[in-house]
Amino acid sequence: MTIKGALFDFSGTLFRVEPTDAWLRAVLDASGTAVPEEDLQRYARRLEEAGALPGGAPPRVVPPHLAGVWESRDRTAEDHRAAYTGLARQVPLPRPELYDALYDRHMRPAAWRPYPDAAEVLGELRRRGVRIAVVSNIGWDLRPVFRAHGLDESVDAYVLSYEHGAQKPDPRLFQVACEALGVAPADAVMVGDDRRADAGAARLGCQVRLVDHLPVERRPDGLRPVLELAGGPAAP
Repeated sequence: MTIKGALFDFSGTLFRVEPTDAWLRAVLDASGTAVPEEDLQRYARRLEEAGALPGGAPPRVVPPHLAGVWESRDRTAEDHRAAYTGLARQVPLPRPELYDALYDRHMRPAAWRPYPDAAEVLGELRRRGVRIAVVSNIGWDLRPVFRAHGLDESVDAYVLSYEHGAQKPDPRLFQVACEALGVAPADAVMVGDDRRADAGAARLGCQVRLVDHLPVERRPDGLRPVLELAGGPAAP
């Protein structure tokens, strides 16, 4: 069956956030905080273990005092910031203002890279008449990231968890996306990297296709098989 609508996750699907050490380095440089390279790498390892970078590795352990806000982190902008800055504060850094600066950095377009085939696949889907939505568990407005990387013109709708007070796999988000595109769930596919969150679209009757959450360099063409659902072969 040829799809009429395609729903895409953001982080780990269309875009990948920068590595933890690059994220930390950018903030230290911007704040004029000089630390030896070995200290920077040590901080970065501990931040990664803590799961402090949104879109990066999940926390090895969520501290009990953050458990509630972690579970609800994608429902509001306030909870999202509180959860991730709280995780970052498990790591002693040279200056207290660095925690909020790190959070702010991850929202900037420069912190994100599109996967190599993202523009090609989104553009080809549009050419074939497929409507496109981005459905993301997130606590901030990712539209500027798409605009900065030239992908916004391919997206018809954005359905962001914090704007609706609900998180995937809640089927309400997928329903909102299908309604925004004007397509029935049975005529849509959800493409994502999270088996639990993104597969929630199947409860509405959407097809689901999962991609691997890998660094950009290691996943050059993971999105191209989606084109086979849109009335033609995947691009070479």
